[in-house]
Amino acid sequence: MSPARPHLFARSSFAEWADRAIGAMWERGWTERPRLDSDFLWAEGSEGFSPEDEISTRSEEDVADFRLRLEKLCAALNDEAQLNALGHTMAYGQLKGAIRKRHALGRLWREQPDLAATPLASPIIVLGQMRSGTTRVQRLLAADPRFSGTRFCDSHDPVPSRPDLRPIKARAGLFLARRINPWLETMHPFGAIRTDEEIGWLAAALSPAAFEAQWRIPSFLAFSEKRSAAPIYREFCRILRTDAAWHGNAGRARLLKCPQFSEDLPELLARFPDARLVLCERDRDAVLASSLSMVASQRAFQSDSHCEEELHREWERKIELRESCTAAALDQTDRPLSRVCFRRLNDQPHHVLEHVYRDLGHSYDGPAKAAVERELALASKGHHRKHRKQIARLTPALRETSG
Repeated sequence: MSPARPHLFARSSFAEWADRAIGAMWERGWTERPRLDSDFLWAEGSEGFSPEDEISTRSEEDVADFRLRLEKLCAALNDEAQLNALGHTMAYGQLKGAIRKRHALGRLWREQPDLAATPLASPIIVLGQMRSGTTRVQRLLAADPRFSGTRFCDSHDPVPSRPDLRPIKARAGLFLARRINPWLETMHPFGAIRTDEEIGWLAAALSPAAFEAQWRIPSFLAFSEKRSAAPIYREFCRILRTDAAWHGNAGRARLLKCPQFSEDLPELLARFPDARLVLCERDRDAVLASSLSMVASQRAFQSDSHCEEELHREWERKIELRESCTAAALDQTDRPLSRVCFRRLNDQPHHVLEHVYRDLGHSYDGPAKAAVERELALASKGHHRKHRKQIARLTPALRETSG
C-alpha cells in the first residue's frame, strides 16, 4: 500500500535518503559528480563501441540530429532543470544509457541489417492526450491474439540478446522506481512483460517525451517543437521492425501508443502510411488534473525547486499543442479512425470495443471478447482507482472534473 501523499510534490523517505546519500558521497570524494556534458557523456556511453556503430545504417541527418539533441538537452539540464543529487544521477544514467543503446543497436544493424528492414503488418496507432485512456485501449486491443503489443521491458531496452534478460532487469528497475516513487502504480500500473507504450524507443532517439515529465527543460522543448521529428521516427521504425523480427510477430498488427504521437503525427504517419488510428478522448480539465498529478510525482524527487502554477501553465500549453497538432494532421488524412470516449469505455467497455473493431475492419468475436475479459480482470486488481482520490485532494481547483 502506498503512503499518504500530502501534496503534489511529495517525496518518499527513500527518495530523500537516496538524494542525501549521493550528495554526501560527492562531498566526501568517494565518487565524482558526473558531468552532464555532451562530450563527457558521449565518451562514457560509447566506450567499448566503434565509431561505425554510431553511423551503422543511419543517414547523416539522423546521426547529426541525435548529437544536436544531446547538446541541447544537456544545456537545458545544466541551465534550467535545477536538479538535486538524485535527479542529476538519474539524468546521467538515462543519457549515458541512451548513447549506449544507440551504439548497441547500430552494431546489431551493421551485423544483421535485415532486422531493421523486417516487413510489418499494418499497425494500429492509439492517439490521445496523456491520461486519456490510451494505455487501457492499447492493452485491451493488444490482448487479442490477432494483434501484438510491445513489452514494457523491450520499450525501455530495445537491444535484444540471448539469453533475454530484459524482463529480469525491468523487474529490478521497477522495484527501485516504486521505492523512489511509491505512488507510481496508482497512476500507471506497470509490469515487466506487460504491454506498454513505446516511450523508451522515443527516448532512445532523444525525443522530449520521457524527459519533459521528469525535468523542467523549456529550452529543449522549444527546440524540439520547432524541429522535425522525422529522424526520431526513422529510428523508432527500425527498432519496431527489429523487435517484431525478434519476437516473430511481424505479421500481426502492432498496437503502438504514446501521447507524444499526437504532437508528431505527420512524421509518424509518414513511416506507417497504412496505419489505422484510434483516438482517445477525455474532458480536458480531467486530463489536465491527472497529468499535473503524474508529472509532479516524477519531478518531485529530482529537483528541490517546484512551482505548481508554472507546472499548471506548462501542461495547459502542452495539452493545447497536442490537441491542435492532432486535429491538423487528421484533417489531412483519410486513414480509418475510431474514436473512444474515456467515460464510455469505463462504463461499457465491450460496447465501445465492438465499435472500435468495426471501425478498424475487424469483428469483435468470441476470442477477442475472452481476451478483453482477461485484461479487464487484470486491470481491476490495480491501484489506479486511488489516483482519483489523490487528484481531488491535491488539485482542488480542478476537483469537479478530476478522475
